[in-house]
Amino acid sequence: MESAAAVDVVIIGGGIVGTVLAKALAEKVSPANSSGLSVTLIDAADPEQTSKSFVDFNPFTDTRVIALARRTVEELSHMGLNLDDVAKQHNGELPPQIKHIEVSDKGHLGLLNLQSSDYHIDAFGQVVSLSALTRLAAGATSSYQYIAPAKVTNVKQQSNFVEVQLDSGQSLTTKLLVLADGGRSGLADQVGILKTVDDYHQTAIVFNVHTQLPHENRAYERFTENGPLAFLPFDSEIDDIKASGNGFSVVWTVDTDASKTLMALSQSAFIQALQEAFGYRQGKVLRVSDLASYPLALTKAQQVASHRTVVVGNAAQALHPIAGQGFNLGLRDLSTLVSVLQASAEKYAEQSEVGNSENALPNEGLTSSSNYAQDDTNNEQSDTIASANFDAGAFSITQHYANSRKNDRDNTIALTDTLVRTFSNQYFPTVIGRNVSLLALSMMPQAKKAFVKHTTGYGETPLRKRDNNAAC
Repeated sequence: MESAAAVDVVIIGGGIVGTVLAKALAEKVSPANSSGLSVTLIDAADPEQTSKSFVDFNPFTDTRVIALARRTVEELSHMGLNLDDVAKQHNGELPPQIKHIEVSDKGHLGLLNLQSSDYHIDAFGQVVSLSALTRLAAGATSSYQYIAPAKVTNVKQQSNFVEVQLDSGQSLTTKLLVLADGGRSGLADQVGILKTVDDYHQTAIVFNVHTQLPHENRAYERFTENGPLAFLPFDSEIDDIKASGNGFSVVWTVDTDASKTLMALSQSAFIQALQEAFGYRQGKVLRVSDLASYPLALTKAQQVASHRTVVVGNAAQALHPIAGQGFNLGLRDLSTLVSVLQASAEKYAEQSEVGNSENALPNEGLTSSSNYAQDDTNNEQSDTIASANFDAGAFSITQHYANSRKNDRDNTIALTDTLVRTFSNQYFPTVIGRNVSLLALSMMPQAKKAFVKHTTGYGETPLRKRDNNAAC
């Protein structure tokens, strides 16, 4: 086995969350006498793969489309990722904004219309492909080490560091381990982070469509007897025909048995079924892309931090796509972690400048084995870790991150889960209740404002000064 390389932070998972986090930590967190944290990003996917596929979730070729909430767009900009730069990958075409949202319940009176201008904001968010966003983030910096394709075979937590072993035989030691692997690797179990899984017995079918009428920056969330149906404005190419302002990315959630039936239909029969569920708000559906599907469950880590380890994004929680909250919640995980590390590094730098480091508290980012109860069988290796005086994995830092994420995480998970169970239920009293709720919401300005504030990312969150600046 190769000798262990020492870095401040190792991130496992090279999707958009891990890639943005690596960039932000390397560029924005600067302890005293350091240009930034030393960061290594490890990913199992092959960055050389270029062929796009609806069944391949390689982050560089993933054809899925996501809606970024307004706050997420702003957070990415703060981290040096301007979505306007995505246009360089698409012949100058900017990611479409969402300016109008329509929420409806098929066959019932419940209807909610939201217009961004009513809240003095230009848009509720933007729609972008995951692969385009990942390529933008990956190409925006070379300030961290990138190892791919590589699989982590084992992680071992020591008192003052975590050892990470790769399938190549290479070994790394790090002060802070971040799991951003979507929860697929099973590494969370190795570090004592357990998860609960609540199967919704539903499947999400994802695809793109072209419609007869232009989208005009409108997004739709339509609740049907089989489950929610979301249309997001997004101009894709289908059968060598490029949409021109009349494209949508669609997520159709149905029960698992129904998904098998739908995906077995001919294209014309599938379009007919889709048209029946969605209606003719956009005129006729002209064409549909290849279909992909994945099962839906609420997966939640019981805690987001353990000894020298934190989880972010889908590794911390995987949500139902209803209301489009999962990815945005994951981005708030990483922005919180960056903020926590920034604050601790800045405090350490201030203490170092005044020559008062001997009085600095161990729980402010300084190395202190007294913070941990684990036995240290390899103490002699701890002094080889980079930036040895600043400890990115100190107990106070991981615990501050966990505490900071609690309210936002619990509230967003509860909101999403409640929507799933309320709007996927055809029990008559529930149907009546949700339609009354939609009608009431549409007529109560303060309730609409609160709803908009949460779904744009400015609900209950530790970043209160940014909440106060939210136009809505």
